[in-house]
Amino acid sequence: MSTKHLPLTRQRVVSSRFKKSFGFILLGAFLLLMALLMVYPIVMAVLGSLKTNAEINLGGGLLPKSLQWSNYKDAWEGANFSRFTWNSLLISVTTTIGTLLVASFAGYAVDRFRFPGKRLYVLLQSATLFISIGAVVLRPQFDLMMAIGLNKSLLAIILILVAGHAQTFFILIGFFRSIPKDLDEAALIDGCGYFRVFFRIILPLLSPGIGVAGLFVFRAAWNEYIMPLVFTMSTPSLQPLTVGLANLRYGFAGAAQQTNLMMAGACLSILPILIVYIFTNRSFMQMSAGSVKG
Repeated sequence: MSTKHLPLTRQRVVSSRFKKSFGFILLGAFLLLMALLMVYPIVMAVLGSLKTNAEINLGGGLLPKSLQWSNYKDAWEGANFSRFTWNSLLISVTTTIGTLLVASFAGYAVDRFRFPGKRLYVLLQSATLFISIGAVVLRPQFDLMMAIGLNKSLLAIILILVAGHAQTFFILIGFFRSIPKDLDEAALIDGCGYFRVFFRIILPLLSPGIGVAGLFVFRAAWNEYIMPLVFTMSTPSLQPLTVGLANLRYGFAGAAQQTNLMMAGACLSILPILIVYIFTNRSFMQMSAGSVKG
């Protein structure tokens, strides 16, 4: 390359590096802005949970004048958050286990077997996933549970949530398709039954999908509000955390609106989701798993 072209080449290299660096700076600034927007409500809730009710309602500063750790104790004991938390955990854990079992069985059957009505079943699953009529079905669901005597039980909420497993079904069926069918055939030749093949061979390979789907199911069940509100109107002792937290805006024990306790309760309600995420975080790193090594 001649020397007369060298300055022009260097200029192009510098220009390319400048454009790339400028692009990285813009991307970093955008990501930082998005992170701040997502973290800001959580920070405000944490700071508000450590203020007095009067300090929040009168519009004080961003930081609390004194840390009111007693808000958490009052929310847990006085506002009956211990009972609400237990109800939420019962609904969420049971719904997660039931949904994963039903969806994994359904995904295994659809992916591994041929049976009449298979395409219709998948079509119906797709319909329940993409066609949402929301609160319109609450009255029929309530009437159905009343007819079988479950309208005053958390079991009604759990059954309805487990029945809406379409999203989990489609998440898991993608993992099923990445597991070679040769494993099933080899195990069947060795004398294993279908259930043993599923639990001893398929399920361990499906663990990344189970982790991801389980987190989504747990989060949805934990954050469910409208349905538990409808089913627990006549039985406040069965209310989950979301319903009990919203009721604090009317106060408890004849008191005024307890905004500080609402924020303390909101912070408490975040902890189970964080704990579940910590245990399932590795599953997100293994989204490409399902393949067999060796």
